[in-house]
Amino acid sequence: MEFTREIYWNVGHGAGTLVPMYLLVIVAIGVVVKMFLQRREVYRQGLPLNRIDQPAERVRDMLVNALLQKKVTNVKVPGMFHGLFFWGFFALLIGTTLIVLQADFTDLLFGYKFLVGNFYKVFSITLDIAGVVSIVMLSALFVRRYFFRPEGLETKTDDAIMHGLMTIILLTGFVIEGSRMAVTELGTPVAAWSPVGHLLAQSISWMGEDSLRLMHKLTWWFHLLLVMGFIALIPFTKFRHILTTSANYFFADRGPKGKLTSLDLEDEDAETFGATSVAELTWKDIFDADACTLCKRCQDRCPAWATDKPLSPMKVVNQIGEVAFNTPDANLIDTISKDVLWSCTTCRACQEICPASIEHVSKIVELRRSMVLMEGEFPGEEVMAAMEATEVNGNPLGIGYATRGDWAEEMGVKTLAEDPDVDILYFVGCYGSFDKRNIAIAKSFVKLCQAAGVKVGILGKEEKCCGEPMRKMGNEYLYQSLAMENVELINGYGVKKIVTTCPHCYNTLEKDYRDFELNAEIETYTVFLEQLITSGKLKIKSEGLSCTYHDSCYLGRHNDIYDAPRALIKAAGGTITEMEKNRSEGFCCSAGGGRIMAEEKIGERINIKRVNMAVETGADVLVSNCPFCLTMFEDGVKGAEVEEQLKPKDIAELLAERL
Repeated sequence: MEFTREIYWNVGHGAGTLVPMYLLVIVAIGVVVKMFLQRREVYRQGLPLNRIDQPAERVRDMLVNALLQKKVTNVKVPGMFHGLFFWGFFALLIGTTLIVLQADFTDLLFGYKFLVGNFYKVFSITLDIAGVVSIVMLSALFVRRYFFRPEGLETKTDDAIMHGLMTIILLTGFVIEGSRMAVTELGTPVAAWSPVGHLLAQSISWMGEDSLRLMHKLTWWFHLLLVMGFIALIPFTKFRHILTTSANYFFADRGPKGKLTSLDLEDEDAETFGATSVAELTWKDIFDADACTLCKRCQDRCPAWATDKPLSPMKVVNQIGEVAFNTPDANLIDTISKDVLWSCTTCRACQEICPASIEHVSKIVELRRSMVLMEGEFPGEEVMAAMEATEVNGNPLGIGYATRGDWAEEMGVKTLAEDPDVDILYFVGCYGSFDKRNIAIAKSFVKLCQAAGVKVGILGKEEKCCGEPMRKMGNEYLYQSLAMENVELINGYGVKKIVTTCPHCYNTLEKDYRDFELNAEIETYTVFLEQLITSGKLKIKSEGLSCTYHDSCYLGRHNDIYDAPRALIKAAGGTITEMEKNRSEGFCCSAGGGRIMAEEKIGERINIKRVNMAVETGADVLVSNCPFCLTMFEDGVKGAEVEEQLKPKDIAELLAERL
C-alpha cells in the first residue's frame, strides 16, 4: 500500500473548511502586524542608530542563533530544555506548513503530492517524536518555573496563559492524529510510522467510528482556534520575544566589541549630553526591552547583584521599556535610581550570557554621562577628587605628572622624546607608573622585553591616563581631552606598535582611540610575550607553581583573550586550578566601570568574594593580568584575612622570575 494519508480527512477540503480557516489565519496575522506597528512607534521615540549594515552577516547570525539556539543553550540545563522544546515545536511548524503546501497548493493546483512513500514515513515519525519532545520539555520547564523556581525568576500571568495554550495545542494535535488513525490506519503498516498516534488510536478505538469522527472534527477546529489565538496573543505577552529576540540577533552590535559611541561635544545645537529620558537613548535601547525574555541570566551573572548591590541588568532593561511604553517623559535616572547605575562595573558579564543580544552596558554609561556632564554628580567625593587629579596631573592617583617615568630610569628605558627609534612603545598606564605594587609589573615587563632583545620606549611625563575609568564613569569630556592629547602625541612620534600591560588601556587604545585616528598597532602584553616565547626570542625556565588564574573582564569578555595568558603560565611551569567562574563566566574584581576610583559602600565587597573563590581552589598564587585586578586582590586578601594562604601576582612577574 502507499504510505500517505488523506489531508483534511473528516473535516472536508471545500469552501466550508478553507474559507473560515484562512480567515482566522488572516485575522491572527493581522493582529500581530497591527500591534507590532504600534510598538514600532514606541521604538521610534529613541534616537536613530544604523543596525542594518552588513546585512548578509546579520542574516547569517540571526539564523544561526534563532534556529540553532546557540545563545539559549549556553546555560546547559534550562537552556537545553528550551532548545529542545523550540526544535520540537519548530519541526511541528514545518510539518504543518508542508501539509498546507501540498493540500492547498501543489495538489490543489497541479495534482502533485510529495507527502508519500519514504518521505512520508520520515515526515510522520519525525512529527511524532517532535511532539513528544515538545511536551516533555514544556513539562520540565513548567516544573522548573512553578515548583522549583530559581530565585529571581519572575512569573507573570502571561507565562501561565501561553504555557497552557502551548500544552493544549500539543495535546490536541495528538488527539486529532489518534482519532484519525483509529478509524483509518489501525492494522495497516502506515500506523507504525506514527508510534504515539498509534498508541493513542489503540486506546480509544473502542469508541466507535461515529464518536471518533465527531471527536476528531471538534478537536480539529478547537486546535485551529487555539493556534490562531496563540499567534494573536504574541504581541500582548512576553512571548513576543519569539519575533523580537530573533530580530535582535539581526540588530546586534557588530563591534568592535564593547566600543562606546563618542559624543560630539562640539555640537552647538546639543542641549544635553547623555540620557535622562527614553528619547535620548537609541531605538535599540527601547527595542531591547521587548526582546528580553526575563530569563534573569544577566542578573545571575552580575557581580554587583551577587554581592547585594541593587543593580539587576534585567530590571534596568525592562524599566527602560516600561517607561517608553507607559510614561515616556519620565526621568530614567530617578526611575532606575542612582545607586543602581553607579553599581555597574561594566564587566560585560550580562551581555556575554544574554540569549537575546541585549546591550546593557551602553545604556548605563549613557545615563551616567547625563549625571556627570549635566549635573556634575559622581558616586562619591573620592571620585570627584580623582577626576580633578586627572585634570591637573593626568592621572587619578594625584601624583605629579613629572615623576611618571621615574621608575624606568634604572632600567635604562628612554622616553620617545629622548630616543624615538624603538621596537615598541610601552604605554604604561597610571598604576604601572605610580603605584608601587604595579611598578614592579612594569619593571618585570621591561626585563622580559630586554631579555628578548626588544627595544622599549615610553612616553614618560608626556603620557596621560588613557581616560577609560573616567569615560565609563560618565565623564566623556575628560576622557576625550585625554584621548586627543595622547593620540596627537603618539601619532606625532610616528609610533608603529604599542604594547600595554593594562587591559583597560589596551581596550581603549585599540577600539575607542580609533575615533581620534590613532594609527598604531595595539597589542596586549600577554599576546606579545606569548609570541616572543613561541618564536624562541624569549627563554623562560619552567619551575613548578600551584596557582589559579583570574580572567580580567577587559582582557577576557571585552576582547576574548583567554588562551594566551594560560599559555604563559604553563610556559612558566604553572599548574592552574581553575576557579568555578572562569573564562567568559569569570567574576569581576570590582574595579571596572571607573569603580577603581570609588569606594564600595553597598553590600559585600566584590574583590573579597573573588578572593574567596581563589582560596577555594587550594592554590598558592592568584595570577592576574591587570593592574586594577592586582590592586583589588592585594586589598582583597587583607580583607578576607588570607594573606598567608594566597599571594596575588601578575603574569609578567612570574615570567621575570624565571628568566
